[in-house]
This record gives sequence, C-alpha cells and structure tokens, in this order.
Amino acid sequence: MNLEEVSYSIKNLWERRTRSVLTVLSILMGITAIFTLMSFGEGMKVYMDVLADEVGADKLFIQSKGIGAPGTDENFYISKDEIDFVDKIKGTKDVNGFYMKIGELKFKKELRYGYLLGFSPDDKEFMEEVFTVSTIKGRSLENGDLNKITLGYNYQLPKKVFDKPLAPGDKIQVNGNDFEVVGFYDEIGGPDDNNMYLLDEAFEILYPESKDKYAMVMLRSDKSIDPQDLAEKIEDKLRKYKGQDEGKEDFFVETFADALEQFGIIINVINSVLILIALVSVIVASVNIMNTMYTAVLERTKEIGIMKAIGARNSKILFIFVFESGFLGLVGGALGVVLGYFISSFGGSIAAMSGLPMLQPVFPPALTIGCILFATTIGAVSGFFPALQASKLKPVDALRYE
Repeated sequence: MNLEEVSYSIKNLWERRTRSVLTVLSILMGITAIFTLMSFGEGMKVYMDVLADEVGADKLFIQSKGIGAPGTDENFYISKDEIDFVDKIKGTKDVNGFYMKIGELKFKKELRYGYLLGFSPDDKEFMEEVFTVSTIKGRSLENGDLNKITLGYNYQLPKKVFDKPLAPGDKIQVNGNDFEVVGFYDEIGGPDDNNMYLLDEAFEILYPESKDKYAMVMLRSDKSIDPQDLAEKIEDKLRKYKGQDEGKEDFFVETFADALEQFGIIINVINSVLILIALVSVIVASVNIMNTMYTAVLERTKEIGIMKAIGARNSKILFIFVFESGFLGLVGGALGVVLGYFISSFGGSIAAMSGLPMLQPVFPPALTIGCILFATTIGAVSGFFPALQASKLKPVDALRYE
C-alpha cells in the first residue's frame, strides 16, 4: 500500500462526491438495518442468560396440552392427585400447583381483563423465585388474606392499565368481588406486568369449579439429579399413573432450560429472517458500488492509459480501484453502525417505557467491528471486477479512447 495511491484514490472519490455519497448511502441503509436487528438479538440472548441465572436451571414445569396459554382451556388441567403423585417421585422438591385464569378487574368505572394467578401462601417464596418477582411497594400476601390482592408493576403507573395509578389500600373488584390492594410486584416485562395475584383459597372462591385443577405445576430438581433426566422420569411415571399411551399424553414436562432454548430458537429464526431481508439492501448496495466503479473505469480510461504508459503495473491499477470501492464500503459501514446505534438505543428506550425491558440492545465490540469489516469487504468485492477490467486495459487502447 502506497500513501500516494491512497491519496489519489480518495481525491478521485472526492471529485465525484455526489456519486460517492449516493453509493455510501446505499450500503449505509443495509448495515444500519443489520446492526440494529443484531443488537436487539444480542440483547435477547443476554436477557435469557440473566433470566436463567435468576430462576435457576433446576426448575421444571408440568403443563397440560391445552389450547392457548395455561388456564384458558378448562378441559385441560393438572389435578391435585397428580401433583401428590409427582411429589413422591424421587428427585423432586418443592412441587407446587398454580391456578391461572383470565379475570375481570374493575376500578371505579373502568373495566379491564388480566391474568389471575392463585398460589398457596406456603409456596409464596418459590412462586416469587420462579416468576422472578419481588414486592416493591406495600407487602405480599399472607395467610388469611382472602380479600386481599397484589398486582403487577403496571397497575401503579398512570394510563398503563387504568387512567389513574393504583396504590396500596385501594379497593377494586375482581369478577364482582371486593378486594383490597396490599402491594405491587416489580417489573418483569411484557404482559406479565399486568398479572394479579391471589391466595389459592381466594381463587377457589372466585372459581369453585377450578378447585384442585391447576393450570401449571412448578417444581425443583434435587441437586443429585439432572433436571433433564428428572423430566423424562416424571413424564414416564405420570403417563403410566394416568394410564395413557406414549405420545398421547395430555401433559408435557419441560425443564426451564428447555423452555429458554426453544424461546432462543424462535428468536434466532426471527432475527435470521429479518437479517436476510436486510441483506437485500446490501446486495442492492453492492450492485450500486459495482456500477459506480464501472462508470469510474470508463470515465478514467485515458487516465489509466497514461499511468500504464509511465510504468504503472496492473497490480497498482487493480489496487487503486479496489481501494476506492472498499473505502466506500468502509465509510458506509461506519456510518451505518453509528446510525444503527442511535436507532437501537432509541428503540430500547421506547421498549423500556412500554414495559418491555427484555427488548434492550447490546453492542458487543465484535458486532461493531464485524459490521464495518463486512461492509468494507462487500465494497471491495463489488469493485474487484471493474478494477480487474481497468488493470487489463492496454496502454495504447486506453490512450486513444475517445
């Protein structure tokens, strides 16, 4: 690399700055899209890692193969007898059933709907650990709180659920029954921040037909056994207990790690599709760069002839044009990363204000460097064939061009 050649290349790009700017813009848009999408994808991975650490890899859950979310289909549930059976299986600890239903919530004249979760006060600590919640205002439910309720994070915010925020001591109605708000859980993210929490006895009063019919069972594996092995063991024994054929169970057992892995696969597929769409603009940009460099070769044919006539080698001519196209890619990539950073940060702020803390971008150095190198490579490769054509021009033909 010769500084004189680099200076010459940059000078040529500057002299044709309008065309250069348009070419940079074309690759800038593609890199911006890729950087933005991948930063959110990295953020989701970090969120899942943090969630796995908070909940713990020793958690398992049993759920009926119903339609929709747990508790939305009354024909599918886990019975109390089945929970007692699972509790006796070697390797299981803290086997707890949770009630779940869609409930009607009324505050003054406003009516809303949300998820009601019923749990035993003896299982409160385990429930809070599993759902990664802790009380941030007021208190949590205790024994005897049949007409008390704790609410998710969003209920204490104005215009989030109700027009006015709720506070400990407020009176509300759940399915037409009066309850007193005693506390609020901290932010989880997403619809879970609209959840409502009752004691299991209060839940059974609201839904007497659901007594001993649980929407979900959470448990912990003993330290001496692998959670995946325990999941297979529970599924096999519970299937035999229910008298069902293999593959025709009306329930499934899954480790928390499995659930996160499936969620991660879904996120990766979505990100891959979106990135492929963004790559279309990069392909368009590469065609634009190639077209720009072919035009530059035609415009500078005589100039190339003069350089070759005074001794410039083919490799020097090739380098000049490849450097110019690669430099356009470098500038477009760098600007795309900067613009993508601001767009991602702005999008993350909106997600946080919307109660979606899991949608936060992360900017690892590898992502920044990778996007810039990718853009530079695309630029250089796109300009290679025009540069090769320029390097093979014969001095005599080039000098008499035009």
